[in-house]
Amino acid sequence: MTAAIRVLIVDDHPVVRDGLRGIFAGDADFEVVGEAADGAEALVQAGQQPVDVVLMDLRMPGMGGVEAITRLRVEFPATHVLVLTTYDTDRDVLPAIEAGATGYLLKDSPRADLLQGVRAAHAGRPVLAPSVASRLMGLVAGAEQRPAAVTALSPRELEVLRLVAAGSANREIARRLFISEATVKTHLLHLYDKLGVRERAAAVAVAYQRHLLD
Repeated sequence: MTAAIRVLIVDDHPVVRDGLRGIFAGDADFEVVGEAADGAEALVQAGQQPVDVVLMDLRMPGMGGVEAITRLRVEFPATHVLVLTTYDTDRDVLPAIEAGATGYLLKDSPRADLLQGVRAAHAGRPVLAPSVASRLMGLVAGAEQRPAAVTALSPRELEVLRLVAAGSANREIARRLFISEATVKTHLLHLYDKLGVRERAAAVAVAYQRHLLD
């Protein structure tokens, strides 16, 4: 049997935490291993037991979501963070993605989308709510291009990036491009370096900003 995905819920509203716990309780693929009311408590919880995916609110008293994401990615690099918040403004979306969030969903997402988003985050695949994806496209429309400051991606790196943006895992990318998973990882490392990011979701966001993706 496949081990259940271990989820940590981080939100300053107890009723929200209770509701999310109830959603996961009905699916054997998930196990809620803890709850936290702010980022600082999330770091403590993540240090007390293995956590696969942190479901992270952004605006909380004390340590907010973006700072917590940054700390989690440094201290627990094997743990993925999926933002679940009410806000999809520019000042919320980009800092969270740049801090290392694997995905960004809104609290009005259907239950099925939330569960699928956690599964995708656990696999390291970027997941964005439709309005967040539209927000990124809006930023692209108003962004200034600075090609001299950007190291060009190779054609193969662009192919890999397009498949990442489509939600493909490394194994699927390797199958589609007829290359090994190790080669996929090498291409990812190279394009991360060229884009100045550390995560798949951040690579997709920056690629949209720089008009590398349609």
